[in-house]
Amino acid sequence: MVAVLAGICLVASACVGAIYVVTAEPIAQAKAQATVDALNNVLPAFDENTVTELEQDGLPVKVYTAVAGGQVAGYAVETVTKNGFGGAVRMMVGFLPSGQVNNVNVLEQSETPGLGTKMCDEGNPLIMSFQGKNPGDMKLAVKKDGGDVDALTAATISSRAYVDAMARAYAAFKQVSAGETADAATGATQSESQPTQEGGENE
Repeated sequence: MVAVLAGICLVASACVGAIYVVTAEPIAQAKAQATVDALNNVLPAFDENTVTELEQDGLPVKVYTAVAGGQVAGYAVETVTKNGFGGAVRMMVGFLPSGQVNNVNVLEQSETPGLGTKMCDEGNPLIMSFQGKNPGDMKLAVKKDGGDVDALTAATISSRAYVDAMARAYAAFKQVSAGETADAATGATQSESQPTQEGGENE
């Protein structure tokens, strides 16, 4: 019986390992394509981009500097917060060089269906509070907390998480756009700058 169980475990482990080998590359390609799609969604048309990796309070943040015709077209910040009702919320926030928010794409969330998940909906109150505005000119909190951001109905915790991720994104945008190496106010530190990657264009 022990030998049979050991054999079954060995075969099962081999199958899991084989599936991982087969699926690892397609999964990596899918993630890379999702990043490209998110960049195209939140940024104006661009020719290429470079990515700078930062860290804020132990959380990774990536800033993509998009260039078109030799000029900076915008910055896309891949930001994350752990304060969601269901856990982490990860977003891609596009900024124009002026600091205005061009667009926001929620990449990952585990919020309550029909409530917090509405942060992904087009034209939801959260994105409408930021789109076309400079977060530096706003009080970054939901109105229930005395801020300038309209919250999702019955999803205050999710809304606060969204605002927290946005605040982190704006801090990273300021750091990279100003060429700083550290942001004392947020505790962000620059760890690595990666080489130019191929970008895309909006349809």
